Amino acid sequence: MPRGGKRGHKGRGKQFSHPEEIDRQMKAQKELEENACAEKGSSAESGDESSSDDDNESRKRSGVEGLIEIENPNRVSQKNKKVAEVDVDAPRELTRREREEIEKQKSKERYMKLHLEGKTEQARADLARLAIIKKQREDAAKKRDELRKEKDNEDAKAKR
Repeated sequence: MPRGGKRGHKGRGKQFSHPEEIDRQMKAQKELEENACAEKGSSAESGDESSSDDDNESRKRSGVEGLIEIENPNRVSQKNKKVAEVDVDAPRELTRREREEIEKQKSKERYMKLHLEGKTEQARADLARLAIIKKQREDAAKKRDELRKEKDNEDAKAKR
């Protein structure tokens, strides 16, 4: 039977480090860094190295990067801008969705303007339909007037 019975082996229990141990490790690491910085400072004063070399070395290099200088244009470090440098009044670029929304609104306004002027096909069709309806209503109104006049004439004859 495997370790752990029928369910199988689940692994060991987790071990957590004590806060005192973590504090001790952090203090030791700080001391090492301070000692390394102090040694660099004394060697920089005695040597003929320039300050630009110190700036490049101050950045931690991991893996092969420490051995080979790599010029990767895609690997740009983030530069934080200070509040004083940020230009609030500068026009910000619109996103694609915002641009499309603005274009859509402008095209709608243009179409409505042309529609009101009667220059679009839909407006022409609407105007033609309206003209037909007006004509039908006028004809119906004339018929009603004629029927009313005939009725009035018949009533007048009946009274005599």
